[in-house]
Formats: sequence, structure tokens, C-alpha cells
Amino acid sequence: MVRRMAWGLAGLALAAAAWLGSTLAHLPPLDLAAAQARSTVVLDRSGTLLRPFATADGRWRLPLEPNAVDPRFLALLTAYEDRRFREHAGVDPRALLRAAGQWLAAGRIVSGASTLSMQVARLVEPRGERSLTAKLRQIARAIDLERRLGKDGVLRLYLALAPYGGPVEGLRAASLAYFRREPARLTLAEAALLVALPQAPEARRPDRFPEAARRARDRVLALAAARGVIPAAEAEAARTEPVPHGRKPFPMLAPHAAEAALAQEPGRAVHRLALDARWQARLEPLAAERAAALGPGLSAALLVIDNATGEVRAQVGSAGYLDAARSGAIDMTAAVRSPGSALKPFVYAMAFEAGLAHPETLIEDRPSRFGASYAPENFDLTFQGTVTARRALQLSLNVPAVALMEAVGPARFIARLRRAGAGIALPRDAAPGLPVALGGLGITLTDLARLYAGLARGGEVPVLIRRLDGPAAPEAVPPRIAEPVAAWYVADTLRGTPPPDSALPNRLAYKTGTSYGYRDAWAVGFDRRVTVAVWLGRPDGAGVPGLVGRVAAAPLLFDAVARIGGEPEPVPRPRDALVAATSALPPPLRRLARDAGPADRLRIAYPPDGARIDLGAAEGPPAGLALKALGGTPPLTWLVGGLPVTESDRRQAEWQPDGAGFVRISVLDASGASDSVMVRVE
Repeated sequence: MVRRMAWGLAGLALAAAAWLGSTLAHLPPLDLAAAQARSTVVLDRSGTLLRPFATADGRWRLPLEPNAVDPRFLALLTAYEDRRFREHAGVDPRALLRAAGQWLAAGRIVSGASTLSMQVARLVEPRGERSLTAKLRQIARAIDLERRLGKDGVLRLYLALAPYGGPVEGLRAASLAYFRREPARLTLAEAALLVALPQAPEARRPDRFPEAARRARDRVLALAAARGVIPAAEAEAARTEPVPHGRKPFPMLAPHAAEAALAQEPGRAVHRLALDARWQARLEPLAAERAAALGPGLSAALLVIDNATGEVRAQVGSAGYLDAARSGAIDMTAAVRSPGSALKPFVYAMAFEAGLAHPETLIEDRPSRFGASYAPENFDLTFQGTVTARRALQLSLNVPAVALMEAVGPARFIARLRRAGAGIALPRDAAPGLPVALGGLGITLTDLARLYAGLARGGEVPVLIRRLDGPAAPEAVPPRIAEPVAAWYVADTLRGTPPPDSALPNRLAYKTGTSYGYRDAWAVGFDRRVTVAVWLGRPDGAGVPGLVGRVAAAPLLFDAVARIGGEPEPVPRPRDALVAATSALPPPLRRLARDAGPADRLRIAYPPDGARIDLGAAEGPPAGLALKALGGTPPLTWLVGGLPVTESDRRQAEWQPDGAGFVRISVLDASGASDSVMVRVE
């Protein structure tokens, strides 16, 4: 009997070898295109998974490299499925002979002797029939796969294609679906379960048949312990762990940013964003909690910008992407809304820059009329009398802001915002008017955050970087929202704004805003490191009684900064900043005066705004620049970069530049009127 079986095995081996040689020579090339399809994934800056997307046929098949897998999983896998995986060429001869002997003895197939390579061949080229011909074809394909891909390539395909029940394929998708963790961080019990499932994925699915899943896991642990792969004590401890009774949702951090990335580059399989998954995971539930506490239908949005690089480090587009009651699918960081008082700092920045005012300039906060009928009031319907510009901005007083807007000019203000890259929406067929100082326009949270980041960067507005795998942005002169000294004046002023209850003072420069009708509540804060912008409101634009920026948005802002972590750092003071009390300021800067009539209005005659003036700076020390003014009330004070350079009863003066570059030149007269131009000295 034994002799006949030996002869049978020998004959079978010779026939199989001849068939394999012929088959390998005539089999068409194996098409790996379908097997190599993977789910599109969106990653954060460090490679952490933010959100995966199913394949075109609805499967979850995430990319995974063998070196990103817990080594104990690989040890259990080879011990249980293919002990000689690293030694054979796709087929294990010893296992094959054993299976053939069992077949001859029993008259039926008892063991398939499948190697990991053969299992991959079956996954790549599935065939329904179970026959000797099908097994031999599988063997031929396994040998071909090993020749083409090598061991690591075959293992990579197994880790991606192994079935785990339903649409879940591959180790990474299964690890996330059943344990909500990456394959590099599996426990021993979890690794054993994921080794056992592909043998009978539908019959052992933990979400449907947890007891069958437990028994299969325990068999893997017992076999691994018996073969010395793991200590028996560890196997026994692992058997006490419960198996999961359901599937967990796949990660969905920064869903709006992820969808925007796919829309931008739909053919890319892996998207690497500048976001920080840790910050994102802390801020998304915070936004959801605060919106829920404020009432039904409200949403929230946050944006965090790295001031040094312009990278978007966190983007919360709504209070819950899947919350239809709050219109969570709408990305409110890109929605155009009315900013209320949130743009006031930029009115002050332009006034500081033009030499119209200084943080310690006295301004009247009294009932005032601008033009024929515009008479703004403060939010609390009271007036503070004479205050400094610093105090007026910290208290967000309306009359001083409108007075400065009148001096700056609404058209120039809007033009400055647009040159800085902000998309400004004005009421249809309306020219810019004084109400824009109080939020009479539309802007997105993203653009508002960029403008504030510009204040933190000395007036230089960053180009936002949303992804780290895109082409490098072409070098260009960054737009400016203010000159460095003016930007610091505003930053230093806002740092003294009284914080919300329970927050420490003088740590974060911030400003709030509330739009007309309580439709939008804003808060934007910054330090040297980051800018954080917050919006609260209803996506449909309906008013919410009591929705006030200082009450609703400011606490959310300070909590968001706390969750980001780190010690706030003040914006550094420029060397040329003038730190002085009101009494020590030049006379024209001590008090803001409403402008005289247009007939004798002060204006700079030379140099003209936007001029490029060649003073020979390229060859050596530049020549002096003549300054000429028309109108106004002497004496005139000339300022360069916000600092006084000369005072004269005449309307002509001369300034000596110290080098080439852009410079802002301003002039003030005795009544407080002013004019300003920007020129380039060459």
C-alpha cells in the first residue's frame, strides 16, 4: 500500500511538473490592474489618516506597506498560513506532497497546501471551481507572482486584498473597521483575530458572528504558542480579551478639506495636507459641543493658520459634517458672511500707517453725524467721551471707527483689502461707504483669518498652503495689509483687549464681531505662532437672538487656542515703533480732528502715489528725496513709515533715505488732516 502511494505521488509530481512547465509557458500575463486599485486616502502633515474613500466598486482597500504592520501580526500570519513563506518560490513542496498523500489516501482533497502566494493568486484571479486543474493553475500563478513581485510584493498584495467580510478588504481597512487603530498598533489578540478572519471572512465576521470569530482567534493563538512564535502565557492572556461586536466608522477628520483636495486633484490616490490631525481631532468636537449648546440649527467653523509658513493647520468647516439639521455638509470657512466689527483693526492699521493716528491719539466717542444722515451708535447705546485710539479699538467703539474710516476713505480701504487677496462682497450696485467700517460688506472666514495672520507677520499677508504634495508656489512679493509698525500697533492694542471670563489677560491679540441682526458671531485671535479664526451662526443666514461675538465666539476662540497648546508669544515690536504717551506725541497726533473741506484739503503733490523714484541707491548712498504738499494748515509734519522725520511751516521738505525699497510717506497738518502715498526708492 505504501509502495503504491509512493509511486502514485512520484507519478503525480512528474505530471504536475510537466503541466506546470507547459502552463507557465502558455498562460497569458496576469493582469494586476484591478488588484492594485486602492482606496483614495487623505493624510495629514505627518502621514496620519484623515479620511479614506471607498474604491469605485464600493470596497474599502487602503494602501499599506509591510513595514507599517505590527511584526507580531506577520509572525502569526506566517506561522498559521505559510511557515516557509520566505524559503519557497511560491509553492511549498513539502506541504504539497503532504496534501497529495492525504488526497490519495482519502480519495478526496483534505488539505489545499495553499501558501500565501497561492492565496494571493486566488485573490487576484478568482475562480469558482475547486478542482485539480484550478489548483494547478493557482500554483502556476503563484510562481509567476513571486518571479514578478518578489516576497515583499506578494506580501503587500496579501495585506491589501485579504477579505475581512463585506466590503472590507486588506489588513489596514480591517484594523480600522474592527479596532479603530492602525495595523502598527495591534494587540496580540487583535493581530490573531485578523490572521484568522480571511480563511472564512463571512462566517467569522465579528460584527455578525462574534463567537465564531473568538474561536478562530483562539486557534491562531494556540497554534502560534505551540510552534514557539509567542509565549504560552501571552497567548493565554490574549484569549481573555473580548472580540469586537460591531464595525467602527472609518476616520473622517477634516471632511470638507478632504473633499476639496479630491476635487482639486481627482486622479491622485494619496493626498497629503498641511493639517495636523491632533489639532483637528481636538477642535472638531469642541465646535460641535459649542454649537449644540447655543441651540438648534447653529453651526460653527474654525481655521488655524501657522503664521510662519501660511500652512492651514486645522480646518473645521461645520459643527458636524453628517449633521443635516445644522447643514453640516456646508463648509462655512468658505461662506461669505458679514464680519460686523471684525474688520475694525484694519481701519486702525491704515490710519496708523498714514500718520492719521497713533494708539495714544485721543478720539471723540460722542453722538456724531457723518454726511447728511449717518449717525452710528455703539453696541450698548452709550458713549465713552474722549478716549485713546487704543481704548476705542479694545472696546470696539463705533463712532471712532467711522471717524477713522472717513479719514482713510472707504474706497481706499476696500482696495487695500482686495490687494491683500481678500474677496470682498459689497451690496449690489453700492459704492463703498462709511458703514463698511462696521461690517457693511461680505467676507469669508478664510480671508479674514489671512488678514489677521498678516498683522501677526508684520503686515505681510500669507499665501495659504493647504497641501504638502502640490507643486511649489511661485515666488512673488507677498501682499501687505499694513506696514510693520502699523501692524504692530494693532497687534499690541488687541493684546490688551479684555478677555472672556476665566481667561488670562494680555496673552492673545483678538477681536470679535457681531453682524447686523445677530446672524454671525466672530472672533479672531493671534500670537506670533498661529492665527485662529472662529465663526458661529446659522448657515441659512437666519438671525439668532443673543448671538454676540464676545459672548459666544470669544470663549470658543480661547478654548480652541488652549486645545492647540503651547504658550502664546507676543508679536515682536519693530525697532521703529513709537511707544509714547499722548502728551509726548507730535502735536498733530495727539488728537484726531475731522477733516477740513475739500477746497483746502491737504494732499501730497510729490512724490505721486505708486511712483518708482531712482535716487541712485544701486550705486551707493541714495540722494535726498524732495517732498511737496498742497493745502492744509501749517505747520506740516512729514512721516516716513509712521515715524516723524521733519516739521516745517513750509509745504516743501527733504528726506534722506537710508537705502532702496518700498516706503510709505505721510504728511499731517496742524488740524490733524493727512495724506499718504506709497513709493519705491531705487
